[in-house]
Amino acid sequence: MFSKFQKASVKARIFLQNKTLVFTCFQKQIHMAKKTSSSSKIQTLYELCRKTFTPSGTHPSSSQAIHSVCSLLDTVGPADVGLKEESQDDDRGLGIFGLTGLNRAARWAQPLTYLDIYECDSFTMCIFCFPTSSVIPLHDHPGMTVFSKVLYGSMHVKAYDWIEPACFREANRPGSSRCYSLLRLAKLVVDKVLRPECGTSILYPKSGGNLHCFTAITPCAVLDILTPPYREGAGRKCTYYVDYPYSTFENGAEIIDGKEDNAWLAEIDTPDDLYMRPGVYAGPSIQV
Repeated sequence: MFSKFQKASVKARIFLQNKTLVFTCFQKQIHMAKKTSSSSKIQTLYELCRKTFTPSGTHPSSSQAIHSVCSLLDTVGPADVGLKEESQDDDRGLGIFGLTGLNRAARWAQPLTYLDIYECDSFTMCIFCFPTSSVIPLHDHPGMTVFSKVLYGSMHVKAYDWIEPACFREANRPGSSRCYSLLRLAKLVVDKVLRPECGTSILYPKSGGNLHCFTAITPCAVLDILTPPYREGAGRKCTYYVDYPYSTFENGAEIIDGKEDNAWLAEIDTPDDLYMRPGVYAGPSIQV
């Protein structure tokens, strides 16, 4: 009799162990499903970019392909790339005195953080994280198309396109004896604040604001896809500029219609106060 109870007890224990094992496996499957679900956006975005973009960028993507990339980017939020939204009440440790002339430099000294997600010959996927008031100065994207999606916070973007045919002139920098050998006329095409609900913005090699600058109004992050990526050897070098109102050098220049939206752009060296540090991408890994 005891042996029968013992056998029944063993059977019951095995049954319970099997049920526990099945339940544990079920939990793991749920966890894996959730992980796959959360990682699918960035993985799907990667796969779509691989199908859409070419290394040289000489074969423009179709409008339908561009729309597909934008539509997917529109759905990406901070959690999809391992980010936590920063507090918008951001005084950068400046206390109750806030932003004054004495501490303005300290706030500007806060570095931007660059997160590299993926890069190949065809495109780059990356994230820029901005503290309040930080700036990426005016720069260009020669021969490139760039998709930008604000993930959280708000930023001001100011962007130009070159006026064609090109209009050049020489002029001394205001307040300086330095002479710029190349001062080129550009047209202002974007001057607005971007937030996550604005959706994906896109610039092209010759339109959409290929030369732009970003200023963080609040702590913010932007996900960028650049295609093809910067390659100095291929003629895609990042060049920085300073902009001057059209009226600054208007004398002696050809009169251009709509000149109130025009500006003279002068090439400059990489700004000394551009403080950018590399960070570690903490989002779902991409399966190449």
